[in-house]
Amino acid sequence: MTSNRLWFVLSLCIASLVHLPGHAEAPSIAVAAEVKAELPEARPVGASRMRFLGMDIYDARLFAPALKRGDYTATPFALEVQYLRGFESASIAERSLKEMRRVGTISSEKEKSWLDAMRNAFPDVKSGDRITGFHKPGVGTRFFVNGLARASIDDPEFSRFFFGIWLSPHTSEPKMRTELLAGASD
Repeated sequence: MTSNRLWFVLSLCIASLVHLPGHAEAPSIAVAAEVKAELPEARPVGASRMRFLGMDIYDARLFAPALKRGDYTATPFALEVQYLRGFESASIAERSLKEMRRVGTISSEKEKSWLDAMRNAFPDVKSGDRITGFHKPGVGTRFFVNGLARASIDDPEFSRFFFGIWLSPHTSEPKMRTELLAGASD
């Protein structure tokens, strides 16, 4: 094989492996019992799959009675993340905080407080585990893990920043945002 052809083949192999954050086929949308209980009028809004370097990371599903694309903080909703591989609690919290910084400026005091709160709210997860966050406008966030209530963070600013990871125009994953908000009104 000539060196030019070898480089071409290697380039194709690398390109197929380095599919930087991408999304596979959207996951199915079934309404979990905790969503039905907390938001009885909620309906599926959208779904997306997070992939990184060719690996499936998690499926995300968004539920709401009504949701406006331009102001995701105005109405209650639920965002369910079903993990497709295992992660440690601290890793989930630290990555969440990193993504929250994209939404806006966070004071160092709030960063520490929010990081501690997320470490308490998120357990270590394995493939199949679900964490569902409920946005309560003007109140904060309530988390369920595999259908069981886990923690509440009573801070509306936390809620805006946390859900902004997926729903803010400043998200690092604009395609995922588009898929999650597919059924939202303008």
